[in-house]
Amino acid sequence: MSTENTRPTRVRIAPSPTGDPHVGTAYIGLLNYIFANQRGGQFVLRIEDTDRTRFVATSEQEIFDSLHWLGLHWNEGPDVGGPYGPYRQSERTEIYREHVEILLANGSAYRSFETAEELEALRKAQLAAKLPPRYNGAHRELTQTQIDAYLAEGRPYVVRLKVPIEGETTFRDELRGDVKFSHNNVDDQVLMKSDGFPTYHLANVVDDHLMHITDVIRAEEWISSTPKHVLLYKAFGWELPKFWHMPLLRNLDKSKISKRKNPVSLIYYRQAGFLPQAMLNFLGLMGGGMPAGGKIDPATGEADKSVQAEIFTLPLMLEQFAFDKISLGGPVFDLVKLKWLNGEYLRALTPESFLTQLKTVLFSDDYLAKIAPLVQTRIETLGQFGDLADFFFRDDVTPSAEVFVPKKRTLEETLTFSVDQLAALEAADWTPEGLDAALRTVGEAKQWSVKENFMLLRAILTGRTTSPPLLESLIVFGKARSLDRVRRFVDTQKKLATQKR
Repeated sequence: MSTENTRPTRVRIAPSPTGDPHVGTAYIGLLNYIFANQRGGQFVLRIEDTDRTRFVATSEQEIFDSLHWLGLHWNEGPDVGGPYGPYRQSERTEIYREHVEILLANGSAYRSFETAEELEALRKAQLAAKLPPRYNGAHRELTQTQIDAYLAEGRPYVVRLKVPIEGETTFRDELRGDVKFSHNNVDDQVLMKSDGFPTYHLANVVDDHLMHITDVIRAEEWISSTPKHVLLYKAFGWELPKFWHMPLLRNLDKSKISKRKNPVSLIYYRQAGFLPQAMLNFLGLMGGGMPAGGKIDPATGEADKSVQAEIFTLPLMLEQFAFDKISLGGPVFDLVKLKWLNGEYLRALTPESFLTQLKTVLFSDDYLAKIAPLVQTRIETLGQFGDLADFFFRDDVTPSAEVFVPKKRTLEETLTFSVDQLAALEAADWTPEGLDAALRTVGEAKQWSVKENFMLLRAILTGRTTSPPLLESLIVFGKARSLDRVRRFVDTQKKLATQKR
């Protein structure tokens, strides 16, 4: 089966609506957008929403809005339609069930009837024996009589891929060459869950084939899943797409980018006043696909060939980005550099455009309308508005230790508690009631009084001990910016504590 394809180029991104849209989605989206447009192809957006336990109702629209804010537009998708829809996986379940029946019929998959308790016992036994936990294939060769008996009693089952016991699967990664996986390291992956919904692996392969995707451009974390996908393509007798696994975005310490160390929500960057041109430019620097030489003046578009390219436009990326130049070393998501780039773009704006940006973000009618009621009940003159509401507009509100460390508490336990609060905020419904319940639950578990609990978060958010109502202020800030303040607070205090030692 050849990986060469002469079909018209078609690529896709497939984000999951499980929370705020991620910068990694924008990064992979940009690369797919460039790839398609350089080749006169089609860029598809597909929503992978089969994980109903993590589904967030508002997330899909936020994905659309954030990618459009960046200037990335797709040719086919749930919102624009196309010839190979539906483009939401939750609307394609019957398609997946039909394809599971094909695999069961040709012997490439099988039903597995173990209960959750049986699988947990197997996992514990493997861990006790210091073996990697994996399914042992106990139901691979059930007789038809056994299968019929289980079905007759109504026993739930999953459908698993029957991975060859011996040998290996080899596939070509366009950035790495041939990649081999021994079948000893490839589990009999679940393809269809007991609730009738497909897993990522089955839906991914079926959709990519039926949507005629020629090139799968995704993050390198999916390399270990690719052998399962290749086996599925072979089981169906389908032509393989080309696989391009992009290096992961990294923190400064080279760990995988995460919200514990960097803001990863596109909503945060939009609300914090980053320009979409700067963010696209920054993401275009990731991986090394742009050539050196030719800094672009963002105001005039003129190139200075004497310096390394750091600032460039999306049209220039479409013209010059080279996928064969991508470096496999993890690109560093350096927030300092992003802020520098953003500053370059901001300073290049005309005064009129700069004012427009201010009114669009920090001083929009919508934002001010949320703040005004919180301040109005505490104000005596309009001139006091800035005194009471300045933290809504400031970027750095780091409080002094006297403000945030309650009496009889240490810095270490305060930081630990603030991290626990961060986790609670992530889990909460972003409403005053949801936030109140989550924060009180954490406080009770850690034996912090309500006063200590709320005072700490107030100090982190506002830099002071008095402010407009805390929960309502969290709503105004929004989840992404609130979490960023907590994260930055923890990072700053840890660094200060280290310096004092």
